[in-house]
Amino acid sequence: MTSPSPSPSFPSTRLNTLVGLLAMSYLVVGLAGNFNQDFDITWGDGRAKILENGQLLTLSLDKTSGSGFRSKNQYLFGKIDMQLKLVPGNSAGTVTAYYLSSLGSAHDEIDFEFLGNLSGDPYILHTNVFTQGKGNREQQFYLWFDPTKDFHTYSILWNPQSIIFFVDGTPIREFKNLESNGIPFPKSQPMWIYSSLWNADDWATRGGLVKTDWSQAPFTASYRNFNAQACIWSSGSSSCSSNSSNNSWLTESLDTIGQARIKWVQQNYMIYNYCTDTKRFPEGLPPECSLA
Repeated sequence: MTSPSPSPSFPSTRLNTLVGLLAMSYLVVGLAGNFNQDFDITWGDGRAKILENGQLLTLSLDKTSGSGFRSKNQYLFGKIDMQLKLVPGNSAGTVTAYYLSSLGSAHDEIDFEFLGNLSGDPYILHTNVFTQGKGNREQQFYLWFDPTKDFHTYSILWNPQSIIFFVDGTPIREFKNLESNGIPFPKSQPMWIYSSLWNADDWATRGGLVKTDWSQAPFTASYRNFNAQACIWSSGSSSCSSNSSNNSWLTESLDTIGQARIKWVQQNYMIYNYCTDTKRFPEGLPPECSLA
């Protein structure tokens, strides 16, 4: 996957405002899942490990290989929370990906990708949405904390109305269902949850200018407290079909406070938005950019 990747430099911050924002932020609370029960390690030849009786999962990357895992279940709509602690130190060239995806050339996909950095520079949080095999909807952000020092919660709310990305309960991006305007929306393909840690030094850090320093390997990312309030898809039917009365997230949307938070984050921490990249789209920006 290629990506626009600006040169990292710390954004200007308004710390007092930030403290107030985060104090008001939604609390993401849920019963922690068990990685042994919820996920399969899919590749990495032993570099991925499930520890602490299923409460912790780690992925590692060295010069030979990265590693990854996939959920046992497929989901068709859900509110998915995962806590991650990213690769510390000089992680330039590495990408930690955490995403939902179906299969096939016309697949749907909802992406969090964390682009590694030189020591002292901020991580870049890269987001994207694919519908029917078409992506090119990248938005990138800096984070308002060091994501390598502790675990933070990264959430995806996916319901028939919209897809909303959250960081520690604060919304950072929304992709609305605009099918009435002819814009495809992911709603019919069940998706697995994936995560992987891999080498992408051909594009990830400063557009590929900074390469992976293998003397720092192995690189390790950690996961805990997975929680899915979601419709499990099995044998052609959804677990939400018969009883959705307890699934309030299926109709959840951003209220006025949420809309203010997302605007604040985008004004202060967004560093790339495909909807403003006129050079990339010389024949006109994608239609959702003027409708959302």
